[in-house]
Amino acid sequence: MDLRKLKTLIDLVSDSNVSELEITEAEGKVRIVKSMGVPQPVVMQQVAPIAAAPVVAAPLAPVEAPVPVAAPAGHAVKSPMVGTFYRSSSPGAAAFIQIGSVVKEGDTLCIIEAMKILNEIESDKSGTVTQILCENGQAVEYGQPLFIVE
Repeated sequence: MDLRKLKTLIDLVSDSNVSELEITEAEGKVRIVKSMGVPQPVVMQQVAPIAAAPVVAAPLAPVEAPVPVAAPAGHAVKSPMVGTFYRSSSPGAAAFIQIGSVVKEGDTLCIIEAMKILNEIESDKSGTVTQILCENGQAVEYGQPLFIVE
């Protein structure tokens, strides 16, 4: 961009209400920002607080302590990742396991879908499945118990 064109653009910005101008051409990019001079002080007005009627608190009901939930007995097979829990390989297929199924270490228990990838979750202990702690299609978190194997 030649100097005459650049000077013309600077004069146009300084004479107008435009505070910033950016032009991109094949030769390059030019950005012109108008300085606003000495900043004007901003005057803030304080608003008087509005008088309100006093608030009377209602008596609170006694708070009961939460009842501790007993941890399920047996070995918990936990989710190794965040994803969606599936009990079978496809919607019409039979579930990999049921309550009462006898599993060996390394048997597939379920699938967790994470980022469009289906990950088979294997049993890390041999035994009998006594509880299935997730519903089909449920979102699961890392470390969340999925099954109880005794």
